[in-house]
Amino acid sequence: MSAFLNRVATAVPPNDVHSAFVNFASGLLEGERSAPLFDRLVKRSQIDHRWSVLTLADEGRSAGVGNEEVYRRGRFPSTGERMRLFERFAGDLAEEAVEGLGMGERVREVTHVLAVSCTGLYAPGLDLQLVERLGLDPSVERTVVGFMGCYAGINALKLARHIVRSDPQARVLIVSVELCTLHLQETTDLEKVLSFLIFGDGCAAALVSAEPQGLSLDRFHAALLPEGAEQITWRIGDDGFDMHLSGQVPASVGEALRRGRGRILDGAEVGEIDLWAVHPGGRTILDAVQGALDLGPEAMADSREVLRRFGNMSSATVLFVLQRLMERAQPGEKGCAMAFGPGLTAETLLFTAAA
Repeated sequence: MSAFLNRVATAVPPNDVHSAFVNFASGLLEGERSAPLFDRLVKRSQIDHRWSVLTLADEGRSAGVGNEEVYRRGRFPSTGERMRLFERFAGDLAEEAVEGLGMGERVREVTHVLAVSCTGLYAPGLDLQLVERLGLDPSVERTVVGFMGCYAGINALKLARHIVRSDPQARVLIVSVELCTLHLQETTDLEKVLSFLIFGDGCAAALVSAEPQGLSLDRFHAALLPEGAEQITWRIGDDGFDMHLSGQVPASVGEALRRGRGRILDGAEVGEIDLWAVHPGGRTILDAVQGALDLGPEAMADSREVLRRFGNMSSATVLFVLQRLMERAQPGEKGCAMAFGPGLTAETLLFTAAA
């Protein structure tokens, strides 16, 4: 029994905040020796737009919702305040993405809901909100995939595949919503400030079933590099969630792919893969993957375009890339998707475009 990723739809908030967030982050480094380096890395980031549920004002010195100020230098919100904002906005963005699937009344045929996020949590949660907002059967099976980081979108697809293979009548709805900009920190630590340059808000919805449409989910594999475990960390702090993203990550990702290439590709050669959906964790991550697998620039074009237009939206991002690939995939083409996160982990997927 095969499982198929039938369709993907995406949504982002209305506020394009990339330039304003760069100004905000630059202000945090005023007077610091690292400020010129930050400016150079901004120019090399290959990001033009990032979207947020927040708006920025006062020439990028504050951020909020309408007249409600959220971030002001010297006064950043508590974790509780940030989670209230997540609860306020996550459901609307998730509903918008699901509507983009174009399922109409058939949405009520959904048998399983997988709600994915590492940037917010509350209960009753997003899974129950979706049941109510979409008019699903209250007995629909619900699972929350939480706090796994950027690779959780691949894990959700893996779980959906298991469900469909055990129950061919299953129709699994995946909703990955990430509001990364709720976790801006007031700091002069360059590595942390650089993370503000990358992350944005977004949501992806996907339908997985046994209907032979879209992409066949053929094989999953996790490649771990335990010696890099502390290079990506994501912990709950008193002033939001604390991200640590080491500058060593690109080299470690490249090493993990070189070590595990044979198992990731299940013995296939790189040249046998037609489509690449690589999580755009940042420009240097994409450069590392391209170098480790000796890929041409065309293989990374969709990932780089998602990075340019949206930045890194954590677990939702690889689904944004898969959506682009599905628009042009030809029957029988082979593909590989991958995303990276704490562990240090590369979660990978081999897929085939359905006839």
